[in-house]
Amino acid sequence: MAKKFADLRAQMSPESRARAEAKAQAMLAEMPLNELRQARGLSQKMLAEVLHVQQPSIAKIEKRTDMYISTLRSHIEAMGGELEVVARFPDGAVKISNFSDLDCAAT
Repeated sequence: MAKKFADLRAQMSPESRARAEAKAQAMLAEMPLNELRQARGLSQKMLAEVLHVQQPSIAKIEKRTDMYISTLRSHIEAMGGELEVVARFPDGAVKISNFSDLDCAAT
């Protein structure tokens, strides 16, 4: 017979629970575009309507490994988010700001 997750979790040590929570947070912090869209409760069709494109265009974007930052930005904004480009170095992180001028230059 299947056991309830809550019962299994209750049997875990506090250290195991902390490790499981950290893994879950790491998985949520990093995900492909299609999983992000699904996590936001959006279908490809819904996103296509917001972006004024056909649904196959959304499928194609989600499969790409390389795209323009402006394409990624519009995709993220259509999901209700905001794109930030950050360069991480051993001694700190820097937000790259010149990409925020793209929208202004396009108009």
